[in-house]
Amino acid sequence: MKIIVLVKHVPDAQFDRHLNGEGFTTDRDESILSELDEYALEAALRLAEARGGSKAGNQVIALTMGPAGAANAVKKTLQMGATEGVHLSDDALAGSDAAATSLALAAAVRHVGQADLIITGMASTDGETSLVPAQLAERLGLPQVTFASSLEVSGGRLTARRDADTSSETVEAPLPAVVSVTDQINEPRYPNFKGIIAAKRKSITTLSLSDIGVDPSQVGHSGSWTSVVNAEERPPRTAGTIITDEGDAGIKLVDFLAAQKLL
Repeated sequence: MKIIVLVKHVPDAQFDRHLNGEGFTTDRDESILSELDEYALEAALRLAEARGGSKAGNQVIALTMGPAGAANAVKKTLQMGATEGVHLSDDALAGSDAAATSLALAAAVRHVGQADLIITGMASTDGETSLVPAQLAERLGLPQVTFASSLEVSGGRLTARRDADTSSETVEAPLPAVVSVTDQINEPRYPNFKGIIAAKRKSITTLSLSDIGVDPSQVGHSGSWTSVVNAEERPPRTAGTIITDEGDAGIKLVDFLAAQKLL
């Protein structure tokens, strides 16, 4: 079984986020593997291990798109157990929105070769659009299942459960397919010492746009369907209103809430 897992190098939430450049792109100096993508990787690893792992010919390929630093996200997936990594990196990709990103990733997936399953996280923790999985499936002409909280594969078909607030549904789709999984599907493993050492012997293939047959005009700012017109720093938080209880705190609280139109 060949599974491609899409992963992303995103700004670390422990640090303040900053925008830079003419297109107001995110500064990615302090970045890590997106936490939500770890659930997708874990889902792929479990499917592969249930079928005998890499010794039985099963592959879990981590694919990322981004600048040079994005290779660090792939390195962590190799430490967690992915068999190999692919890094799509080209200066022309900078500023790509979801549509341009899905176009480039679709071409990269085709370049990697026919996969039985393509798994993604439910969203990236920077953009949080959740658009890429569906757009990718459309570009590849594959069935899609989004927001899966459980995933099984048997007999050339996948079965997934999708949980809503008040109900759950079970859906099926033939393989190959694109699936996005939620953070309820599993508990991702931590890289252990054995995995970290083994990752040093695994390969990361770096691709450019010319390698996958994509014209630079189709991606980046020029190929994006959306653009950021303006952005500014969030103003600092102001001091809150302190109500001192002098026997009328309840009245003051109601007056405050009413003034904020919360009542």
